[in-house]
Amino acid sequence: MLNSRNIFLIFLCIFLAKEALHAQNTPTWAKETSAEKEKRMAWWTHDRLGLFLHFGLYSLPARHEWVQWNEKITATDYQKYFDHFDPDLFDPEEWAEKAKAAGIKYVVITTKHHEGFCLWDTKCTDFKVTNTVYGKDLLRALVNAFRARGIRIGFYYSLIDWHHPQFTYDVNHPLAPVDSMERQRQNALRNLDVYRRYIKDQLTELLTNYGRIDELFLDFSYPGKNGKGHADWDSEGLLQLIRRLQPACLVNNRLDLDSTHWGWDYITPEQEMPQEWPLVRGQQVPWETCQTFSGSWGYYRDEHSWKTVHQLVVMLIETVSKGGNLLLNVGPTSRGAFDERANERLEGLGRWMKFHSRTIYGCTQAPAGLKAPPNCLLTYNSRTKRLYVHILEWPLKRLSLPGLKDKISYAQLLNDGSEIKYEASGSNAADPSAKDLVLWLSVEKPGVEVPVIELFMK
Repeated sequence: MLNSRNIFLIFLCIFLAKEALHAQNTPTWAKETSAEKEKRMAWWTHDRLGLFLHFGLYSLPARHEWVQWNEKITATDYQKYFDHFDPDLFDPEEWAEKAKAAGIKYVVITTKHHEGFCLWDTKCTDFKVTNTVYGKDLLRALVNAFRARGIRIGFYYSLIDWHHPQFTYDVNHPLAPVDSMERQRQNALRNLDVYRRYIKDQLTELLTNYGRIDELFLDFSYPGKNGKGHADWDSEGLLQLIRRLQPACLVNNRLDLDSTHWGWDYITPEQEMPQEWPLVRGQQVPWETCQTFSGSWGYYRDEHSWKTVHQLVVMLIETVSKGGNLLLNVGPTSRGAFDERANERLEGLGRWMKFHSRTIYGCTQAPAGLKAPPNCLLTYNSRTKRLYVHILEWPLKRLSLPGLKDKISYAQLLNDGSEIKYEASGSNAADPSAKDLVLWLSVEKPGVEVPVIELFMK
């Protein structure tokens, strides 16, 4: 007969067996226990909210960051954007202040996107910001400004490079010959080994010249016929380099090493919201959804499908309610300013976060067995033992919470700290055994995007 001690021993044996199997299949340089990885990622799973910055030459055409691919623009015609890149209004201190006011805890900056243009003074190519009219290292200024405000630093780096002469033509290359035979002939004149060395040299610069880098967002693999995967990038070699130069840096899952447990730290659903906490091989894993304010990552002047502040706040809450992080994107204009629509969204997010950030930082999915009422989302802080009820549609006078009878000691409306009265649903009902808790609310909805009730658990 199984008792609690035997059950504990069974689970302990399973855990130790998994750890042993992982150790057997892990390169020596990548060995790390689950506890060590959890400690390395602790800041990230606490902070929850990051800012993505997509800034490059594509801000001049202002028609999507994939404009070169979408319109099949030749290298000669794309050169005009390099020649005219001059972000004269660029103020990294202002960007960092706006991020901090919005409640942002970490930033991920595009050091190089698919177009191949580099925002730092790299020694590996002339296709860089210091050779433009602007002439200064944008990346260093950004790192310094954000770091000075306590915002952690992440780098985005594109594995793709449409400008590099040794990057072979594939399905995602805007200049690839349509004829497959011609494509093969031209690729025979290119040397991917040289390009692989280029990636390593650039990552070495990024990971040695800018201090501690907290997160590395590599983008992206597309294995298969006429694509590129881990063998094309030498993904294992890249990760080994990263771990040697920045052992604490978090790395996403776009190196095409998904089949391993050591080849990534977190998964990255893009422009989508998982229905539940994502699983990999049956286990909940760290995850971060990257989302745009509108429909593109780079500045797009005439794109109008912008999310409202309310949608963004709900997206943030829903992400944390499923144990994840949210990385929200801004694509600055070519003059180096934030679009007014982006400013409005950041300001709106900041207004809500000012009073509700403790429902986000340090929070995660509610404990098993606690179910959100209709039109509500739950987040939970296991350290403070507080449950947060985010009310998406304000109910009339009462809100019933299943399974919480006798489990809380106090309730308050979070935005102003005012007491919320409550009682067990059975106290004035025919069924004294009911386990629901009833919160008594005002008729009028509080004047915030999403009101939150903070429950102090016993």
